[in-house]
Amino acid sequence: MTVAATHHPVPVVPARPGREGQVVLVLSDDLLADGLADLRWLLHDALLSGARRLVVDLTGVRQLSSTAVASFLWAHRTCRARGGAVVLRGVNRRTEDLLHRTGLWRVMQVEDQPGG
Repeated sequence: MTVAATHHPVPVVPARPGREGQVVLVLSDDLLADGLADLRWLLHDALLSGARRLVVDLTGVRQLSSTAVASFLWAHRTCRARGGAVVLRGVNRRTEDLLHRTGLWRVMQVEDQPGG
């Protein structure tokens, strides 16, 4: 299942995750521009739906704040308890540097954009 988070109001995550408990969240700079409340609700709804693996597509995000990364870490703890993980897809160089500075590159899974 994929949820595109590009417009307000925040989209509702369907009741059941896709194959193998996976939910894909596609984020944008527009969503993150107004603060992190929408991101946190998206993560919360995905976890409430039973997701074990959250794939966060950051292809449309130029800059990611450390507080956004902290939100991913919060979701990661829940996913790990369920035997899953949070995967960051399409990470740019700036975000990759942030993950290395904080040591979270050892915790978060990072994957390339499919087909890229």
